[in-house]
Amino acid sequence: MKSKILRMVLALMVCAWLNPVLAQQKAAIPTEKDMSAYLMVYFKDDSHSLYFALSKDGYTFTDVNNGTPIIAGDTIAEQKGVRDPYIMRGPDGYFYMAMTDLHIFAKQKGLRDTEWERDGKEFGWGNNKNLVLMKSKDLIHWTHSLLRVDKAFPGWQHIGCAWAPELIYDEQAGKIMVYFTIRFRNGNTQLYYAYLNKDFNALETEPKLLFQHPKANIQYLDADITKVGDKFHMFYVSQENPAGIKQAVSNSLTSGYLYDDKWYDPEPKSCEAPNVWKRIGQDKWVLMYDIFSIHPHNFGFSETTDFKNFTNLGRFNEGVMKTTNFSSPKHGAVIHLTKKEAENVAKNWNLKMKF
Repeated sequence: MKSKILRMVLALMVCAWLNPVLAQQKAAIPTEKDMSAYLMVYFKDDSHSLYFALSKDGYTFTDVNNGTPIIAGDTIAEQKGVRDPYIMRGPDGYFYMAMTDLHIFAKQKGLRDTEWERDGKEFGWGNNKNLVLMKSKDLIHWTHSLLRVDKAFPGWQHIGCAWAPELIYDEQAGKIMVYFTIRFRNGNTQLYYAYLNKDFNALETEPKLLFQHPKANIQYLDADITKVGDKFHMFYVSQENPAGIKQAVSNSLTSGYLYDDKWYDPEPKSCEAPNVWKRIGQDKWVLMYDIFSIHPHNFGFSETTDFKNFTNLGRFNEGVMKTTNFSSPKHGAVIHLTKKEAENVAKNWNLKMKF
């Protein structure tokens, strides 16, 4: 009896110690009111590597490493190049990043003997099998793993691509969800989702179709999901002529997205890689997209308060959105940072910038 009482007392003492620790950890996760800066992740075609750019106002962005990569693609990818970086702040305080493991100029760069990793006639343009996953507490030191989608589950060995992965925390499932573009062999691209394991290095569930385009034989890709209130707004690329940005809205993260025939980018040229981010302290959201059909490449921007009406902000350095020391960014994503986080990133790369 005495030993039982002792165990109960010890258990209560442990709970009393853990509760303030857990509360402190939960309180340590910053919210929007704590944010003072913006971080943009992007890549460039010439290097197939990862870049960071910072902004204190959400209008003018400065590359932290003066326009050179912060992580070289050939150090983290099986194909010696990365594309389509996406970054997310997790509910545990860590930063999570996902990228496409693909180098579209590998033959020209002498990195392989063939144009593509596998036969282009069978597996299509830009065929690949991997996603690159990275995790960091401070945006400087990263753990890294390769996710072989073709080997994750039986029957997936014939995928023709695994492109443009994005991440979102599913509050109901309590897990990080990855959603990305898949095609089988040389078929049409479609949007799929799956859940990642706790170690953020493997798929826990088999990919499922996220959204079905109602028009036959239309390729669709590059999804970006933003939750506003109780609605999930998914922007994606519909490869009609020209390719452009469309929106589908649902009450559920993983199903029920309603097709909307409206184009949400104002560009006459083809666009891809939509990414939505909020202006700190304002009920305004920016829809950013990659205008891949112009030379040099550039990003375009539109702004909304209701996700129905959008104001065209123009392109980088052709309107209110500016870059100071870089050009030709590709497929970017933006998140908020605290003042301390932004200062630490700037300091690490010797960027003289105040926040």
